[in-house]
Amino acid sequence: MLLRYKKTYEKIAMGLLSYMPGEKNVKKLQELIHLYETDSRWQLYLLKENEDFIGLIGLQMDEDEYTIQHLSVNPSFRGEGIGQEMVKRVRSLFPEKKCRTTSETESFIEKCYEKEEGAEL
Repeated sequence: MLLRYKKTYEKIAMGLLSYMPGEKNVKKLQELIHLYETDSRWQLYLLKENEDFIGLIGLQMDEDEYTIQHLSVNPSFRGEGIGQEMVKRVRSLFPEKKCRTTSETESFIEKCYEKEEGAEL
C-alpha cells in the first residue's frame, strides 16, 4: 500500500532516504523531510507491505509534470521489483502528468520504463 507521508512516519522516512547515495547526513535528511512537510509541491509516499515500510518515493509536483526526486527501497527487499512497483503506482496516481527524473533517479526510472512496454517518460 502506497501511503502519503505524515509526521508520524518521519523517522521511517529519514531511514529510507538515508539508503540513497548522498543522503547520509542527518542535518540534510532533516532539511529534506522539512521540505516535504512544508512545501505542497513536494510529496512523499511510503510503501507499506504487511506491517513494514519497505520503500519510499518522493516527487516534486508541477502543473503538467512531476519529477521523481527520491526513490529508495530497504536493502533487504531490493531486487524484488519494489522500486518499479512504486514508480508504476505513482504513474497511476497521476496519469495526466508527464514523469521527469533527476540525475540520481534517471537510470533506474529508465529501466522501469524499459520493462513496461510502450511506456514513455
